[in-house]
Amino acid sequence: MTGLILLLIYVVIFALGFIVVKQVSKRLIKRVDYTALKTVTFGDESAVTADRSASVISIVTLFLLWGAFTGSILTPIHAPPPFIGDTTFEYTAENAEGSRDTATVLVRVFRVGEDVETPEIDPGDGWAKNDAIEIGAWRSKLIKTDGNDEFDKAAGARIVEVDGQPILPGGEVKAADGRVTMTPKGTLNFIPAKGLQMEPIWLPAPEAVWGRFIDIISDGYQNYGLLEHLGYSLFRVIAGFIFGALVGIPLGYAMGLSNWFRGWFDPIVEFMRPVPPLALIPLVIIWAGIGETGKIILLFLAALWIMTIAARAGVSGVQISKVHAAFSLGASPSQIMRHVIVPNSLPEIFTGARVAMGVCWGTVVAAELVAAEVGAGMMIMVASKFQLTDIVIMGIILIGVIGYGIDILMRMAEKRLVPWKGRG
Repeated sequence: MTGLILLLIYVVIFALGFIVVKQVSKRLIKRVDYTALKTVTFGDESAVTADRSASVISIVTLFLLWGAFTGSILTPIHAPPPFIGDTTFEYTAENAEGSRDTATVLVRVFRVGEDVETPEIDPGDGWAKNDAIEIGAWRSKLIKTDGNDEFDKAAGARIVEVDGQPILPGGEVKAADGRVTMTPKGTLNFIPAKGLQMEPIWLPAPEAVWGRFIDIISDGYQNYGLLEHLGYSLFRVIAGFIFGALVGIPLGYAMGLSNWFRGWFDPIVEFMRPVPPLALIPLVIIWAGIGETGKIILLFLAALWIMTIAARAGVSGVQISKVHAAFSLGASPSQIMRHVIVPNSLPEIFTGARVAMGVCWGTVVAAELVAAEVGAGMMIMVASKFQLTDIVIMGIILIGVIGYGIDILMRMAEKRLVPWKGRG
């Protein structure tokens, strides 16, 4: 339910942000660059650029939603929190003779991890005795009336009403600050109102994740510092990617230029291309063990096929008119390769490299989940076993930030090294 509400709020903010930003831009900003003169943008990458205001609104929206639904002190508004405090409900019991009596249950709901005192309550004068229990927020607890009332189930007693509302085994009654359900065996179970905020074990607040980040930077985790965990993962990715590119790019060029190479390797490449790298983890462990060699081999295989296909597509996509023009000007095959084929295939290769780096980064985390003593994936895996969600979230954010940073660096390199991309 909370997830659906989050999605709806996100969609509404997206729509409102789009309308407001477009209206403000139309009134205050008048574009006079070349892009503003274009009438057709479909298929033209140069006509579509990222709206920075949309990016800022998107990030701020995600942060505010995160804080609002986790009760963060960093956000001004919050979703309805879970009930915390004391509440009561009454139940009516009936003994074997048909005599009824009513008792009150005092429920003290507290935040998990906080110290709580057991509330005291007067048991009353009837045979159904008043009771008191403590429950952690987002939890539930059985009310064992058999050990408290003078008559129990063995003597034919049963609960028939809660707060004056009839209840049967398997039924449910709404109470003042929660719900009271009855198990099939007739035992009451109180569930405090959970509100719409997420329980910290599922999603901690931003300040909890930041605090954990500071702690791990200072003290490390599992005998290694945070930079060591991230450094090992990054080294594995770069090493696997470089080896994959060194083999994949020449192989792709050969497949794009030679019928024999294309026929020989095409079945292998097309067979391996849809196989997810994670499916190869057991085989790589059998072949190379769980050390660094096995991880680099796995990342090499993850990058190899992507780089091969990118290089092949780059060669195949070179306009034949450019090749004919070079031949007509007296260029040799080696000159055509150096001045026509390679420059025109580089845009495709850079695109494949960005994809391959993303796949390698995701693959190394998964590989470290299986077998590693150090690394970002290992850190997340160990934390998940102890339900340390703040470390898991921190690791995911760091992985995303590093992956995004790598992609930005590759875009900058592409822009600098291949300035002719998209110019025909």
